[in-house]
Amino acid sequence: MSVVSQVILNADDELRYPTIGELKGIENFLSTGDQRMRIAQTLAENEKKIVNQASGALWKIRPDFIAKGGNAYGQKQRALCLRDYGWYLRLITYSILAGDKDPIENIGLIGVREMYNALDVPVPGMVEAIRCLKESSLPLMSEADAAEAAPYFDFIIQSMSS
Repeated sequence: MSVVSQVILNADDELRYPTIGELKGIENFLSTGDQRMRIAQTLAENEKKIVNQASGALWKIRPDFIAKGGNAYGQKQRALCLRDYGWYLRLITYSILAGDKDPIENIGLIGVREMYNALDVPVPGMVEAIRCLKESSLPLMSEADAAEAAPYFDFIIQSMSS
């Protein structure tokens, strides 16, 4: 949920006008809109490149994933992995646009550990995949944009690691 939506919902729940602090938060959110749009556009336009580069880096770190018996062995399994990497990159984009980590948490992290464990997908491998996505994404951005985007990748990494 965006900062604006959250402020409005909170104020309405409490039958009040937004506070000065909440209005300042909206002002800050709006002032960073161009940056958030630029980051989202960079990620969207480079999704295939980012996913391919990240998966290549992951396979070098963990060749056992694509070896016979590995979770990404074979064309179908590998395609499913790449689909998941693109999905996480898209979730990061949603959160950057919203200026909030809620989309990642609500859409992408609730039940993720249980799901991957049920599918026999090693969660540490997914953590490493997100690190590779981060390392493939940030160099495509300015230093300021990369600094803004990095915490969204880190949020997934930390959430899956705990």
